Formats: sequence, structure tokens, C-alpha cells
Amino acid sequence: MSAPTVDVASLSGLEVMQLIAAGELPPPPIAALLGMDVEEVGDGFATFGLEPDARMLNPIGSVHGGIAATLLDSCMGCAVHTTLAPGLGYTTAQLNLHYLRAMQPGMGRVRATGSVLHRGRKQATAEAKLYDDAGRLLAHGTTTCLILGL
Repeated sequence: MSAPTVDVASLSGLEVMQLIAAGELPPPPIAALLGMDVEEVGDGFATFGLEPDARMLNPIGSVHGGIAATLLDSCMGCAVHTTLAPGLGYTTAQLNLHYLRAMQPGMGRVRATGSVLHRGRKQATAEAKLYDDAGRLLAHGTTTCLILGL
């Protein structure tokens, strides 16, 4: 017997994100590719985590900055997603990041938490911070997302 299908288009952004966090909907392919998990979601916020590993190294031997960028962009975008009514989507229009410390394989789990600062009719802004297991700030950023009618 197959599992019932979910009509994602009929769900709010918060409902979709809660189902992904609960494992009732599959994560987006980028999350599976990087080993990124949705740890927590709520109205206007989202937390993502992953463990940096050697597959993510750049030529100078640290984890590529794109991994931090992807984590921050994902949690900020998904924080915006939690505010959307059924039938609405979003896209990142602007992404600003500040890198403070490098990630290394074996450093343990890192977590990025994003929260919505402003949600308008056509755009939203959000901020996020990325921390290591010791509570040190690794990077932070802001985004502007365009709200799209589907």
C-alpha cells in the first residue's frame, strides 16, 4: 500500500516546512546533497544544521564559503516560506553575508537560524546567524526575498 500523497500547493508555507522537519515530506534535493537538516521551524523562523566534512573543502583546505552561504540562504528563505499562504512562493533577490570564522571537517555540527525581520505584500527581509557547537559565531547575513504568486 502506498503512502497518501500530499497536495503541497494547498498547504501554507509553515505547514510545508513543518512536514519536512517532521520527515513527512522529503527534504529538498540540496538538503540531501549536503546532509543539511531542518531542525526547527515556526512562524517566521527556521533552523538548519549540518556537519561539515571533507567533501566540502576548497583548495586552501577549509570548508567552502558556499556551504555557509547555502545554510544561511536556506534558513532565511525558509523563515520567509513559513509566512506564506497557499499558492505563494518566494525567491532570493539579495543575499549579504559576513564570514567571521572558517568551518573545518570534524568540527561538529553547525547550525544556522534565520528569522523574518519584515514581511510585506511583495517582499520580505530576514536575517540569520551561523554558529558552531561551541556557540561561536561563524557567519551572519541578511536577505531580501521577493514574494511570488503561483
